[in-house]
Amino acid sequence: MRSSHDGRRRGRPVLRRREAPALVAHRPGPLRGLAIDLGSSGARAWVPGQGLVDGGPSAWQEGVSRPVRRGRIVDPESCAGLLRRLADTALGAHRQDSVIVLSHPVLAGHEHRVLARELLADLGVSGAVILNSAGAAAACAGGPDGGPVLVVDMGAELTEVALLVDGTVVDARQAEAGLSDLEPRSLPAGLVHSVLDMITSMWREDQHGAVRGALRRGPVLTGGGALRRDVTDRIAGRLGVPVRVDPDPSTTVVRGAALLLGSHLRSAGAVAVRPVRLR
Repeated sequence: MRSSHDGRRRGRPVLRRREAPALVAHRPGPLRGLAIDLGSSGARAWVPGQGLVDGGPSAWQEGVSRPVRRGRIVDPESCAGLLRRLADTALGAHRQDSVIVLSHPVLAGHEHRVLARELLADLGVSGAVILNSAGAAAACAGGPDGGPVLVVDMGAELTEVALLVDGTVVDARQAEAGLSDLEPRSLPAGLVHSVLDMITSMWREDQHGAVRGALRRGPVLTGGGALRRDVTDRIAGRLGVPVRVDPDPSTTVVRGAALLLGSHLRSAGAVAVRPVRLR
């Protein structure tokens, strides 16, 4: 089945690639940090140890051109203004000792990531990292053994399924459609069908049993779709496994990014922050 937005096959496999480390902070001792989840429906920011940043409305206002569409920055000027407001609120005017982590969709393209880094560089921070949202969500969900994790992110304009092993994304699927594209009556069935289609595609190509292992542990559901019991219950029922839903799935990604950031900020000496990388 093809997406109505770009004609590509829904559930296309992830390109196997490595992303170079993106951040080195330059001074010893603890630094300040800010994690930002820049989504199609709005932006959320989190300061480790403090919580959610109130830098304006969390959702884009009706009738206003959205700077992010389908998980990609389409209006750099508006996006830069939003990031400045969040940084001013959380970190103040002088940010030379600060690190910012910005999450992005797993399959966001190279152009999007480059633009995001440029916008962060303009904020005057000591370091910035672009972190994929599946890694952030998995970090928030936690896990005792570091085994395979399946993350299902059901957002406003994107639906993604990613498989992580030891914190690295090894496979992913994306449908360029989300909650805002579906009619209210057909939303549960349509969203569940899309998610199951992507998981099934992964299962068929999995040669090492990682998908099976991740399903036994329970997939992590996040995004606006995870707020709906008619969606989460159907996914659990169709898969025949329990699912893991955070009490506040709308902030799972930004809190996970803040956890990863915080672990580095607590390190002594010069701090190196690396994104979860695609293989």
